[in-house]
Amino acid sequence: MPDTSHDHLPAGSHAQIRLSGASVTLGSRRVLSGVDVTLSAGTAVAVVGENGRGKTTLLEVLAGSRRPDDGTITRRGTIGTVEQDLDIAEGRTVGDAVALEISDSLDALQALNEATIAMAEERPGADDAYTSALDRAITLDAWDAERRVDMALEALSACTDRARPLSSLSVGQRYRVRLACVLGARHDILLLDEPTNHLDASGLAFLTEKMREHPGALAVASHDRALLRDVCTHFLDLDPSQDGTPRLYGGGYEGWVDGRHRERLRWEQAHTAQVGEHERLSRAAEDARGRLHDSWRPAKGHGRHERATRAASTVQTFNRRREELERHHISVPPPPARFQWPDWSVPTGRTVLTCHQPRVSDRLTASVSLSIDTGDRVLLTGPNGAGKSTLLAVLVGELEPDSGRVNRHPNARLALLGQEVPDWDPHRTAVEIYRDHVDQLGLTSAPGLARTGLLGSDTAGTAVSRLSQGQQRRLHMALCLAEEPDLLILDEPTNHLSFALVDALTAALNTASCAVVVATHDRQLLRDLSDWPTLALPGQR
Repeated sequence: MPDTSHDHLPAGSHAQIRLSGASVTLGSRRVLSGVDVTLSAGTAVAVVGENGRGKTTLLEVLAGSRRPDDGTITRRGTIGTVEQDLDIAEGRTVGDAVALEISDSLDALQALNEATIAMAEERPGADDAYTSALDRAITLDAWDAERRVDMALEALSACTDRARPLSSLSVGQRYRVRLACVLGARHDILLLDEPTNHLDASGLAFLTEKMREHPGALAVASHDRALLRDVCTHFLDLDPSQDGTPRLYGGGYEGWVDGRHRERLRWEQAHTAQVGEHERLSRAAEDARGRLHDSWRPAKGHGRHERATRAASTVQTFNRRREELERHHISVPPPPARFQWPDWSVPTGRTVLTCHQPRVSDRLTASVSLSIDTGDRVLLTGPNGAGKSTLLAVLVGELEPDSGRVNRHPNARLALLGQEVPDWDPHRTAVEIYRDHVDQLGLTSAPGLARTGLLGSDTAGTAVSRLSQGQQRRLHMALCLAEEPDLLILDEPTNHLSFALVDALTAALNTASCAVVVATHDRQLLRDLSDWPTLALPGQR
């Protein structure tokens, strides 16, 4: 495909990446199709979509590390990229990573130094060379490059020892070094793939500030809804659309949510209208077929000529109805099913469980006592290692405490959506696992898997070993909801789930009649559930 050369010179307010009609096929699967997007100064684009929709692939195309099969792309300006996977060559140090990322600034300072010497020696053309080198150093603010990277390393809690081999750092440390280098280099365009990985609260705040202050363009793929809401001006949605091409929405996060809702509504209405018309034409053809049989048996007293005339007219009507049906095609594909909260209710105010200071050695040491009734809401927070997941496992009886006690109502149903999916038979399909689960529960009112809107018909018949993490997570949620629990416990429920599903789930949790306990680090979910009673576990000592 055509691809303009990229000279890697800073372009300031004129920096831009323009991608038009891009398509990418990996193996036998079309990952991207008909992507149009322009990144220019002042534009922050969130690349969103379910797992496997091509977010990372698109960022690679924009960066130039992957060539699309079709389409055109032009680039102008310097580009800084942060990938999920880092290839750390043996022997490279933190200093090497810094020098590579700010090489433009280092080269500019070197050129300025050489031009200064040339002027002092009164070489021909030295004045022009000096002016050019000075302009470039000023544009890059090259004198401040080392300090900017040092500030980013410190703010992200990354290794500041320039002599430290990258191979000796943890994955999280290496990632933070790479991110700090890119943020400090002052590129025109930033392409960031899951930049919040391995960051603590202060690192997230620093990243958010730098992204909001960035004067150039940026594109980011992230599971962090709070980051995208705080930073992004546009959303490029790679999830299925009516015509199969991605949609670009303006107006920030709210504009994307509203635009996506309107787009889906139009899609559903168009498909419903075509299906309805096809059904009407089918009924008309069947009615005409019925009259075709009856036309040969007119009422008594009718002559041969009248019978023939009536039969010919009926045949013409039947042929016309059949041709109308054959000409009509359902061109609008069926839209993905919406998430449906199961239609069940439990009496409010009934005690589901009480617990008094359960403890698990080295895993749960905080003093926790609580009582949960149907209709209650509890938001469980705390740092990693505080014992949140351990407490949830103790509440549902998956783990016995070393001390303390938990009393559960004998008739209460409890369901836990843990961070790990159950150990399913890898050869069984999602729909088989769901049906077996419902049958064991004896709940004839449970909806079919397709009706939940959690897995489509195209994946419900797939062996669970071939499902993505997000699809397995959706199946696990369907099993939990099928139990019609009195208490639903969700441990990091936003992990591996699409933003659309998380938003729909959050809305449903606020109106569910069962008790709900949510443990999460997700900043946007914490905002959305900020009015829930909060149980905060302290960090382990």
